Amino acid sequence: MVAKGTGTTKTKVKKSVVKKALPVEDEQLRDYEMVLVISPELAEEKFNATLNNISQLITDMGGVVSDVKQWGKRRLAYPIKQFSEGNYVLTQLKLKPTLNREVEAKLQISEEVLRYLLVRLSS
Repeated sequence: MVAKGTGTTKTKVKKSVVKKALPVEDEQLRDYEMVLVISPELAEEKFNATLNNISQLITDMGGVVSDVKQWGKRRLAYPIKQFSEGNYVLTQLKLKPTLNREVEAKLQISEEVLRYLLVRLSS
């Protein structure tokens, strides 16, 4: 590039940043909070089985479920899959950061789970 009127050339220098990828074994578990809205049509046994399946999914992936709080049946702000109510569950868990998409994919496939929100807590 030549600047007008000066006759000198300017060169642009790009700085490259090298990021090291951590091996999978070295990844630490991070804290997450997950809110689930589960179908209100489920019987008590099926509801508990669904919660156990989700907890088992997380532990099978190497995560840890530390707390599960059932908020009970609540009215939804808008209909989801033609339901106006849903059973809310708040879960505290630890999970490897690379596995959160896999957990979300399994929750999205589940017919019992109407909605979910998985949020990483600040450390």
